[in-house]
Amino acid sequence: MSEIVVAEPIYDGGAEEKRPITRYLTMGSGSDHNHVPEPFESERLPATLASKIQSFLRVANLIESEEPRIAYLCRFHAFEIAHNMDRHSNGRGVRQFKTTLLQRLEQDEETTFRKRKEKSDIRELRRVYHAYKEYIIKHEGAFNTENSHREKLINARIIGSVLFEVLKTVSNTAGPQALANRGGIQTKPNDLFGIYNILPLDQGGAQQAIMQLPEIKAAVAAIRHIRGIPSNEDFQKHGNFIDLFDFLQYCFGFQDGNVANQREHLLLLLANIHRRKTQKQTSVSKLGDAAVDELMRRFFKNYTNWCKFLGRKSHIRLPYVKQEAQQYKLLFLGLYLLIWGEAANLRFMPECLCYIFHHMAYELHGMLTGAVSLTTWEKVMPAYGGQSESFLNNVVTPIYGVIREEAKKSKGGTADHSMWRNYDDLNEYFWSPDCFEIGWPMHLDHDFFCIHSPKKSNAKKASASTSPVEERRKEDGEEDEVGVTKEEVREPKWLGKTNFVEVRSFWQIFRSFDRMWSFFIVSLQALIIMACHEVESPLQLFDKVIFEDIMSIFITSAFLKFIQAILDIAFTWKVRQTLDFSAKVKHIMKLGVAMIWTIVLPVYYANSRRKYTCYSTTYGSWLQEWCFSSFMVAVAIYLMTNAVEMVLFLVPSVRKYIEISNYRICTILSWWTQVCSSCSLSPRLYVARGMQESQLSVLKYTLFWVLILLSKFSFSYFFEIKPLIEPTKQIMKIGVQMYDWHELFPKVKNNAGAIAAIWAPIIVVYFMDTQIWYSVFCTIFGGVYGILHHLGEIRTLGMLRSRFHTLPSAFNISLIPPSSRNDGRRKIGFFYNIFRKVSKSEKNGLAKFVLVWNQIINSIRLEDLINNRELDLMTMPMSSELFSGIVRWPVFLLANKFSTALSIAKDFVGRDESLIRKLKKDEYMYCAVKECYESLKYVLEILIIGDLEKRIVSAILTEIEKSIAKSSLLEDFRMIKVPDLLAKCIELIELLVEGNEDHHGKVAKVLQDIFELVTNDMMTSGFRILELLDSSQQTETDSAYFSGNIESPLFGSAGGRNSIHFPLPDSAALNEQIKRFLLLLTVQDTAMDIPSNLEARRRISFFATSLFMNMPGAPKVANMVPFSVMTPHYLEDINFSKEELHSSQREVSIIFYMQKIFPDEWKNFLERMGYENLDELERDKQEELRNWASFRGQTLSRTVRGMMYYREALKLQAFLDMAEDEDILEGYDAVESRNHPLSAQLDALADMKFTFVVTCQLFGSQKAAGDPHAQDLIDLMNRYPSLRVAYVEEKEEIVDNKPHKVYSSVLVKAIPDFGDQEIYRIKLPGPPTIGEGKPENQNHGIIFTRGEALQTIDMNQDSYLEEAFKMRNLLQEFLQNQGRRPPILLGLREHIFTGSVSSLAWFMSYQETSFVTIGQRLLANPLRVRFHYGHPDVFDRLFHITRGGISKASKTINLSEDVFAGYNSTLRRGWITYHEYMQVGKGRDVGLNQISKFEAKVANGNSEQTISRDIFRLGRQFDFFRMLSCYFTTIGFYFSSLISVIGIYVFLYGQLYLVLSGLEKALVIEARLQNIQSLETALASQSFIQLGLLTGMPMVMEIGLEKGFLNALKDFVLMQLQLASVFFTFSFGTKIHYYGRTIMHGGAKYRPTGRKVVVFHTSFTENYRLYSRSHFVKGFELLLLLIVYDLFRRSYESSMAYVLITYSIWFMSITWLFAPFLFNPSGFSWDKIVDDWKDWNKWIRQQGGIGVQQEKSWQSWWIDEQDHLRRSGMTSRLFEILLSVRFFLYQYGLVYHLDISQNSTNFLVYLLSWIVILVVFLLVKAVNLGRQQFSARYHLVFRLFKATLFLGVLSIIISLSLVCHLSWRDLVVCCLAFLPTGWGLILFAQAVRPLIENTGLWEFTRVLAKTYDYGMGVVLFAPIAVLAWLPIISAFQTRFLFNEAFNRHLQIQPILQGKKKNR
Repeated sequence: MSEIVVAEPIYDGGAEEKRPITRYLTMGSGSDHNHVPEPFESERLPATLASKIQSFLRVANLIESEEPRIAYLCRFHAFEIAHNMDRHSNGRGVRQFKTTLLQRLEQDEETTFRKRKEKSDIRELRRVYHAYKEYIIKHEGAFNTENSHREKLINARIIGSVLFEVLKTVSNTAGPQALANRGGIQTKPNDLFGIYNILPLDQGGAQQAIMQLPEIKAAVAAIRHIRGIPSNEDFQKHGNFIDLFDFLQYCFGFQDGNVANQREHLLLLLANIHRRKTQKQTSVSKLGDAAVDELMRRFFKNYTNWCKFLGRKSHIRLPYVKQEAQQYKLLFLGLYLLIWGEAANLRFMPECLCYIFHHMAYELHGMLTGAVSLTTWEKVMPAYGGQSESFLNNVVTPIYGVIREEAKKSKGGTADHSMWRNYDDLNEYFWSPDCFEIGWPMHLDHDFFCIHSPKKSNAKKASASTSPVEERRKEDGEEDEVGVTKEEVREPKWLGKTNFVEVRSFWQIFRSFDRMWSFFIVSLQALIIMACHEVESPLQLFDKVIFEDIMSIFITSAFLKFIQAILDIAFTWKVRQTLDFSAKVKHIMKLGVAMIWTIVLPVYYANSRRKYTCYSTTYGSWLQEWCFSSFMVAVAIYLMTNAVEMVLFLVPSVRKYIEISNYRICTILSWWTQVCSSCSLSPRLYVARGMQESQLSVLKYTLFWVLILLSKFSFSYFFEIKPLIEPTKQIMKIGVQMYDWHELFPKVKNNAGAIAAIWAPIIVVYFMDTQIWYSVFCTIFGGVYGILHHLGEIRTLGMLRSRFHTLPSAFNISLIPPSSRNDGRRKIGFFYNIFRKVSKSEKNGLAKFVLVWNQIINSIRLEDLINNRELDLMTMPMSSELFSGIVRWPVFLLANKFSTALSIAKDFVGRDESLIRKLKKDEYMYCAVKECYESLKYVLEILIIGDLEKRIVSAILTEIEKSIAKSSLLEDFRMIKVPDLLAKCIELIELLVEGNEDHHGKVAKVLQDIFELVTNDMMTSGFRILELLDSSQQTETDSAYFSGNIESPLFGSAGGRNSIHFPLPDSAALNEQIKRFLLLLTVQDTAMDIPSNLEARRRISFFATSLFMNMPGAPKVANMVPFSVMTPHYLEDINFSKEELHSSQREVSIIFYMQKIFPDEWKNFLERMGYENLDELERDKQEELRNWASFRGQTLSRTVRGMMYYREALKLQAFLDMAEDEDILEGYDAVESRNHPLSAQLDALADMKFTFVVTCQLFGSQKAAGDPHAQDLIDLMNRYPSLRVAYVEEKEEIVDNKPHKVYSSVLVKAIPDFGDQEIYRIKLPGPPTIGEGKPENQNHGIIFTRGEALQTIDMNQDSYLEEAFKMRNLLQEFLQNQGRRPPILLGLREHIFTGSVSSLAWFMSYQETSFVTIGQRLLANPLRVRFHYGHPDVFDRLFHITRGGISKASKTINLSEDVFAGYNSTLRRGWITYHEYMQVGKGRDVGLNQISKFEAKVANGNSEQTISRDIFRLGRQFDFFRMLSCYFTTIGFYFSSLISVIGIYVFLYGQLYLVLSGLEKALVIEARLQNIQSLETALASQSFIQLGLLTGMPMVMEIGLEKGFLNALKDFVLMQLQLASVFFTFSFGTKIHYYGRTIMHGGAKYRPTGRKVVVFHTSFTENYRLYSRSHFVKGFELLLLLIVYDLFRRSYESSMAYVLITYSIWFMSITWLFAPFLFNPSGFSWDKIVDDWKDWNKWIRQQGGIGVQQEKSWQSWWIDEQDHLRRSGMTSRLFEILLSVRFFLYQYGLVYHLDISQNSTNFLVYLLSWIVILVVFLLVKAVNLGRQQFSARYHLVFRLFKATLFLGVLSIIISLSLVCHLSWRDLVVCCLAFLPTGWGLILFAQAVRPLIENTGLWEFTRVLAKTYDYGMGVVLFAPIAVLAWLPIISAFQTRFLFNEAFNRHLQIQPILQGKKKNR
């Protein structure tokens, strides 16, 4: 269609309108009188228009049925907006939308015009608008009423705001008359209609409960106090400033959305802290200074430290007048928050924000005081003015532009780190005084803004890179300045890296932890020297000769320092431009000093060796004489600086003072110790100073490490080093003359090669085994610590029963706020929680416990973990008796107790007192008897209404109570009949529960039976009751005789008279009591196992245990620390859709899988829904079914449900804080539904204390595209109204008729009928995701969080109601000042909820559990090196938002973004703790491929950490022992694993060298060396780490603590039977492969693992792709080494010794080759094997190329597999070539052992072997050429050609065998020799690919590689195919793989068989 042109509407406000002007625009050809309106699409809108017009279209849909003309006008208004925004329809989808909307307007014009109720559109609009406005004013207090009224009011506000906008537009365009008649329509937005987040600050929200809170009122009053700030006239502003934020916005040009967001943020912070700080309620109404001062301290601590560090004066200057000072403080706080809120990616650069704040605070202070600038002599005003978006455009965008351009240079993280500046580099520039050269306003030609170095970029590139700067300069008019200065002429240069360069090298590990490596190296030297001198006692060390030799270690130490100094200079060379002069001098001086000592010490040692000056000591002294030499004096001088270091280590407070002090003397002392000692050498940095712990902490972790090091060195000395000394001496004496090969270095003396081969594995293990000793001591110390802190105190149901009576008391102590009188002296002692009694004033704690317990059990029921019967058995009745201390325990505790008591009584012989004593021994039994008696009395009292019957029952009960009082019950009653009485009572209660009116006679009969049984058979004095009955009946008979009536029987009914009230009154309380009574009577031993669900048991047991743990006292909700939860979300599942539930991409549908894995929960769900099967449920409860399945997957809805328990718990706790006894008795649910004002208060408190924000990065684009995920998210917000979603909106704006992308951070909430409603919109300088995606996503959403704490929860996590009750206790930890400082990060334990499916899931669950419990327990205390490892941790939000956020986001280097938050916090002197009394659920990957991808991601992350500045600074700045803790608990674990595998290779290649060279023969025969014990010990140590025992020991200890040590032992044995060692060995291979490769070549990346159904078969091809290079190649290499070693070791060697030495290597190689197939479900099913073989062959043959995925073609996969080499530098490629040389050793050694070589050792033999290889290659090439030339057209010729080649080769082989004695053994040996050579050539070619890629060699390499891969695949496939023939193998595999499922009686077989339809 042609372009739409909108005529200007002319509205006539006068007489009757015959037709509105809009008619001429939208007039159709006809009209439909019976038009039925349909909703117009309001959700899927063009991205460029959606934010502006969506609300109008939604309101139109909502009111169309009642006000069709208004709906029409709203749509017309939306059309006008859309047209004005994009007149030429350039935006995507705009033309289609405008066309569709115009058609709808044409359709509706005529119809709606007729239905108009007023004469004109303006009057119609005004009528409806005023109706909504009056409704809002009338019902503005409705937020304290029920939800339906509240929703109506919210809807009215939204509709009113939209109508206001339409009416304002119409009025403005309708002429003067209409303006005059607008009837009070203001030109500014009406305060009644604002969309708000938490605080409704507009006029319409003043009556809401949250705005009535005194602390909120006080904060609002303080923010709105504007007296004293410059007036609006000073700024030529129309209208007054509303509040301080309005003033700041007008001054500095902040965005509206940012101002509104931070206004609410600061108000909530002030209100919460004010409430906590204010003890007296009367003073809450006025904001006190304490709250403001605390915020000032916490927000500006980093800023003031920064100012001190740079020697600048803080610009936070306050007046002396108290009232003005508070206002100034609030303005500074507001300014910082507004800067932070709009800073976008700059939030990762905290000191950059300090720089910006520093200048803007100066301007703010200048404006407030009317100061005059010293440069311009004018009043100080903001440099950038206060225009709209001025701050964003002028401050944020230029710096953001630098970040973005630098990130582009990284090429997605693949470029060398030295070529681009990451966030840290840019931020650290502001650690130098040079940053002030940038100026204010910023000089955009400063070097900081230069992107490319002029040397390395052409003019075009430079101009492109500096375009943002140039544009800004033009805008600022800088280039038109008169007088060109030198700075303007100077070409900007790229600053380069700041302070640190991330270099890919293993030297980084030495450089970061140089003190540790130096210590281990010199210790090894000392141990060898001691072993050579055969030292047995420490006293021998003081022998002068031994002592002097041992002191030679300091020569080594000096040499190592020299290496360290060289490395420091080499690694910091690329940051030389940003290093200050003193740092450069320090580097040079350190190198000089190190060089001097490296020369001096050896010279002195050589000259003074064995030349002593000796002095005799006193007689009887253990040291008879002491001697020294000049060398020893030199060493003493050398160690002087280390002595200073030792003193500072022992007095950490002094060292801390020196580090953080700016005094000159301290700086010089620090500088000198760095130069002269082994202390760190780095520029004086802003971070990593003053990290010392308290004296006690230092002593604790020092003791820990001293014990480890003593154990390690003792073991190494006695079992590894000392036994090797004698064999070494013997080897050195042997003179080997004859070698079995051509010896390349025949003149080397002392058999150095043999010594190296023997010592190398020992040395490798020596450097690795500290990790083993750490694991051992971690297990011991962690276990003891757990025992002392009550871990696992309640492990089983039996323990829970026995301790349940103590739970109310423990609950009262732990989770109920103390009363005001003992608030201040609440104790948290070690055994305090166990022995403390409940005081009388806290008796209502029992009622509170019962209420909370019942809520917990109800939530467990709603999660379908228990059924209705279990719910009844586990709940506790709420009654007024609780306030008198009488508790009615849950029935599951009293199960079988009553029947047992009756059995005891029935056969009891003795006195009443003895019987009662026996019953009271079991408290629960006594309670059961007592409650049953009372319940029976209560039931009879209500049931029996006849006078006679009442008298009789009363008489019987009186007799019983008299007998009890007189202790004559056994005499007065025959107890033998008690079981009969019980049976009748049960029958009676069952009838009462059933309540069937037809059973009236049955009830009467049962009562008669009971009467007869009691009076005739049981009571010895029953005749008295019968006499009473007879006398009454006599009277009635006489009366009946005269009246003629028939006599009514006892308990019967006759003549209209009822003796019993049946059915009973319909009362919920009565029904519950009778049901409970029946359960007490009937429940037998089966209730002992309640709850039957394992997860329910675990949760209840852990909750009960945690009540006895040491936790801070609970404050009242009003006084607690407020917090937020934030969950990042990308593309993960929100809810399973209906299609997903039944789709079966991987053989089984999700719903079928869930039914089989959670059978008991499925039954409970059906029971709760009231359905019998899936079909019925799907028909009626589709949404409930989706939720049920989603809550069992790793979905966002599960996470949101879990986190929203926090809000539910807070409301319940607030209710308990405020409720009276009557309210508690009435129940929380009843109060919430009926007591609306109280419910509104609870909501208000919950809103103040808790916020949940989900940062859904793609929500905007999903919504625009109509993605179902967007609707799922809106549904989630509707279900949880307090949930907020933050997303990045990317839309196009038309600028100069060209689309221009604009990015915004948007916060939305859901409102019923309206969908998502925008709350805040903050424009961004560009796309926020320029680094790692997840931290960038968190960063954009963090501005919408609230409170003082922040919990970052991943979207595969869960929480539980009972855990949520402990959150306010946990948050109190932030206020605990333990040690030097309060904590800034609280660690929590995680429960892995995915461990119950397969054995792999079980292994992974236990491994993860041991790390997050016993591991982190020790890291936090005593080691003090816990960082941030997982998402449940709770951050001190204010600390972190002022120090760079909760994660780091630089591309690649911050792949493991979480742990860097912990590093950053520690470097900035934060303290991180760990708490085990609270837990959060977490899902983990449960399939082998998923686990391997996860392990690969973590290994990648650790390798990036290895080269990061954070690890470098921690390693350098920690004291020695804390540095050891840091190393072995972070990257050390991975590096130790890597060198343990290197140890195996070193051992095998060493043995190969000895065997093939002939040295081994000489050693065994001449030196008689048989088995070297040290080698066996070393390999045993290696197998310790390989088999997973490092993780196994802590795992067993933790299971023992939490489940009992017998269970732990059983589980450990079971795990081994299920091949746990195979799994851990395989995972070990994954770790070392990805860790080592990433350090050398890079390539770290996020690896998505998938979180859906995992019980499926993985194809052989996929397994090969995943594990070929990481496991299979290494496995084949080890296998080859072992085979060759076994073939050529001499017959005089013991086979048993060979097995003992190499068993672990055989195990590793077989595991690495076959584990993926062992752990592959249906891996030995013949059908799957056949399909896999076809798929494998297809994959191998498929041609690759552009667009062909690696899943489809071997060629594409092979090219992708070499990606890491493409990015590698020259050093890494040379390293790869060097490694590939090892494959040529086989050929060199083996060709000399061929029979055809006839024992010749001539080098010519080796050269001839290469000729053979060349011939083979030529033959292959010939066949390949023949195939290309002849196979298609001349097939017969090709066959003849191949036959000729075959016969020729065969004849050559036969000839050689006849002439040169070539044997069959030779052919085998040739294969063993030449196969590794071929692989070595492939590796070599891949390393030099850039040189040969365009030659024929590369194509040949590809063909050769394909041949090798096919061959390896066939070798792997063959044994699997053979085993698949045996059905028992498949059955065995299924059993060990799913043993957990079989133990839980799950039906795993149908899942494996893929039966999708089984309902």
